[in-house]
Amino acid sequence: MTQLPVIEAKHLDLTFQTNDGPVQALRDVNLQISKGDFVSFIGPSGCGKTTFLRCIAALEEPTGGSLSVNGMSPEEARKARAYGYVFQAAGLYPWRTIAGNIKLPLEIMGFSKAEQAEKVEKVLELVDLAGFGKKFPWQLSGGMQQRASIARALAFDADILLMDEPFGALDEIVRDHLNEELLKLWARTEKTIGFVTHSIPEAVYLSTKIVVMSPRPGRITDVIESPLPKERPLDIRDSPEFLEIAHRVREGLRAGHAYD
Repeated sequence: MTQLPVIEAKHLDLTFQTNDGPVQALRDVNLQISKGDFVSFIGPSGCGKTTFLRCIAALEEPTGGSLSVNGMSPEEARKARAYGYVFQAAGLYPWRTIAGNIKLPLEIMGFSKAEQAEKVEKVLELVDLAGFGKKFPWQLSGGMQQRASIARALAFDADILLMDEPFGALDEIVRDHLNEELLKLWARTEKTIGFVTHSIPEAVYLSTKIVVMSPRPGRITDVIESPLPKERPLDIRDSPEFLEIAHRVREGLRAGHAYD
């Protein structure tokens, strides 16, 4: 029995109406994401990577084509709590403790206090922040704050995790560490992850599938299925296989610019 894709876009278009006239952000995007995939979206600034992620999350509405999430419309999937969303900035409320920030969606969804406490404890452990629940955001480093943001997105145990450049503002050493941690988290939870990045090494290191996008209007210029094993130590980045995929991503980005 063929498994239906978790996320499927067919001939997806999105045009924004602005004061200066229409701006086409996405054009004829076709993509299938299967259960358990780790899919990175990479391309130049303004190419529609984040816009596509926001369409999946029902934060933007496509103007053409179709998009389904778990066989439903994005809006229905949002109501069914199909995904958690991690933004570029951690977006933690400074007056709430880390535990308080993580349980915010659980409070909104009406989970009991006992369930909230249990889920918060579980996700704090998942992101390696056990014991930090009573701290406030300002008492944590940038990397720890972003891990707390990931914990908040995981709190209600959605099958899909959407991540919009979550490590873009962090220094390289912290970023490397969080990349390793994210791969371990993905292996433990088996979630389907959509991940926006500007970094070629990050996209290649993390993904089972890399979607290369062109400058606006955003089109997919290449979809690369990664041959790398699921277990990936950081030094895999020096291997010939890794460098070959990185080269193909770079070529895809160049090809995208050739459309201009």
